[in-house]
Amino acid sequence: MRRFRFRPTVALVLATATCVAVTLAACGGSDSTPPEAPPVVVVTPATYKVNITKTEDVPGTFGSVGAYQRLTGTFTGEVDPKDAKNAIIQDLSLAPLNANGKVEYTAEFVLAMPKDMSKANGVLRYDAPNRGGTVAMDSYFASRGYVFLTSAWQGDVPAAAGKLTLTVPVAKNADGTSITGTYRAELFPATNTTNSLTLPGGQFNGAMVPYAPASLDNTLAGYTLTRRINESDARELIPASDWKFAKCDATTAFPGTPDGANICVKGGFDSRYMYEIVYVAKDPKVMGLGFAAVRDMVAFFHNKDKDAAGNANPVFGKITKTIASGVSQCGNFIKTFVHLGFNQDIDNKQVFDGVFAQIAARQTNLNTRFAVPGGGGGVRGDFTALGQAGTRGLAADYVDEVSQRSDGGILKRCTATSTCPKLFIGFSGSEFWALQGSPLLTTAFGTSDLVQPANARIYYYSSSHHVLGLPSVPANTNTPPFAVGNLYATNGNTGVVSVVRALYQDLEEWVVAGTTPPDSQVPKIADATLVRPAAVAFPSIPGVTFTGLHTRYPLLDWGPNFKAKDETGIVSQLPPAYLGRDYAILVPQVDIDGNDKAGIRSIDVAAGLGTNTGWNYTNKPGVTDLAGSPLAPGLVGAYFPYPKTRADRLASGDPRLSLEERYVNQAGYVAAVTAAANDLVARRFMLRVDADAAIASAVAKPILP
Repeated sequence: MRRFRFRPTVALVLATATCVAVTLAACGGSDSTPPEAPPVVVVTPATYKVNITKTEDVPGTFGSVGAYQRLTGTFTGEVDPKDAKNAIIQDLSLAPLNANGKVEYTAEFVLAMPKDMSKANGVLRYDAPNRGGTVAMDSYFASRGYVFLTSAWQGDVPAAAGKLTLTVPVAKNADGTSITGTYRAELFPATNTTNSLTLPGGQFNGAMVPYAPASLDNTLAGYTLTRRINESDARELIPASDWKFAKCDATTAFPGTPDGANICVKGGFDSRYMYEIVYVAKDPKVMGLGFAAVRDMVAFFHNKDKDAAGNANPVFGKITKTIASGVSQCGNFIKTFVHLGFNQDIDNKQVFDGVFAQIAARQTNLNTRFAVPGGGGGVRGDFTALGQAGTRGLAADYVDEVSQRSDGGILKRCTATSTCPKLFIGFSGSEFWALQGSPLLTTAFGTSDLVQPANARIYYYSSSHHVLGLPSVPANTNTPPFAVGNLYATNGNTGVVSVVRALYQDLEEWVVAGTTPPDSQVPKIADATLVRPAAVAFPSIPGVTFTGLHTRYPLLDWGPNFKAKDETGIVSQLPPAYLGRDYAILVPQVDIDGNDKAGIRSIDVAAGLGTNTGWNYTNKPGVTDLAGSPLAPGLVGAYFPYPKTRADRLASGDPRLSLEERYVNQAGYVAAVTAAANDLVARRFMLRVDADAAIASAVAKPILP
């Protein structure tokens, strides 16, 4: 376990719970004490330590709230393995105990708060960091008086500038020896190279701390390296003599210098291929403590006034409501947090009043032995990644017909404890095409729409892609972080950002004032706006070939000790076995321009300059995959501008109306933008300040005479 050295300026030590004695009920018998009294489980108080290591002013001022300050520090907590609220944490019982009989963790955090806390509005917003990256404070919501908290939840993030890390213990066998188990990773060489590639690899997980191999001897059972070009291709076995756990470079050729964090291949890596390594790993971290770390920290800042020594919680008494925000991987984390019951704290209070899971189609694999929370899934890489087995449906009585599970959905546990948050889920087009998102909306076989719980809203950002708000870049661009190998220009729907901001305010108003938010805005089977990929009526745009390529969703088996519904347990079968059944994947239907019919249409769609999609294809010869970027492999959409004039349209054979035919002139374009903006404001999908800015931009951006 990595040790931190800090120079604390404030130390907060808090006993957070009173002793609770839980007596197990006896079965049958009389009211008298049974001959053998049941065991008494004593849940002792947890001690939390908060070290503020740095206090600094946030540049600028924020409306009437004024100046903000930023507190950086660490939160050290301890989790009682005997407490039923922690029982689901994988391998908690195999972690080392401190003097109090608890399991410790330490999470780095950043807390931003008004310097004058009398101007705080009572809302604490927790932003989950993506792969450890700190989350910038939102200036608009700062002007509304928010307190912002971001803290580490992922125990495999390496220490680095700008990263938030979580230190969790390594699980060991009862005799102190290393626990071992099967582990798998995919390696994607960007170029042909004789250099080694680092573990853990993968399109989404490559920068994390790898699990060490139990042995560097790759001739042992359980160690293989294969390669293939596309996911469906047969795996080519690379002989053990031709690869090693080693580091190779220009000065050290194969077999290189032994190194458990690197893979070296004789003759080098071929960039046409993806490589898959399966090996026996050792020393799994108790990664599920990340859920407890967020639960405990948010509960502390919300509810506890001071520690036993009298040191004050810097925001105590000023927090009345809490909202969690997670984007992409972090949205998956927040949904899994709720699903596994962590929205109930150790004092039985609700942790988050509201949750916004953005562009998050699945759950995250944080609570297994040798967890891989960074997995993504895709047409080619990560196709069978961990993280996609967990239940997709929300309702407590959700039935999964494909897996034949009838044990409820994501909100089942919080429903039982009355701790469910008000829940927003936001989808882009990529969640349908690349991330198997439609089972959130439909029955598992795709025969009918699901009825969503009353405390949930789902909003689809029409004609958007996963990298919300990034400007379009041309086709065949290789300019990270925007795109790599995109066959077509990338999605240009930047207006979606203002839609998202309005929805955050809608959630705030629902949580704080009880104002009912707008109804869900999603494509549906019932009105034919949600269809099979082959049924999409995409227009015949010159130079564009629509293939309907999407990520399939097979039912997989990771071994008998893996509880797929909860993404919990021990994985023993890698690669996983196909069980012969598939979930239905449906995608949004399009209008005559190729833009999605359903969902919230931003100004870039309602009064746009072209067709935006949630899909794009790679330009790599021989590779079947959706286009992507280092920020989001396989998750980049496409943009096809409208012809400018009628003559241009006729000359090219484009079936879509030209800008001239749509808007006539610049005044017509401004009028269309104005009408679209005002409509979005009226429906609470755009803030007035953003609408005015969009109209002013249209005035300043000439597209027609």
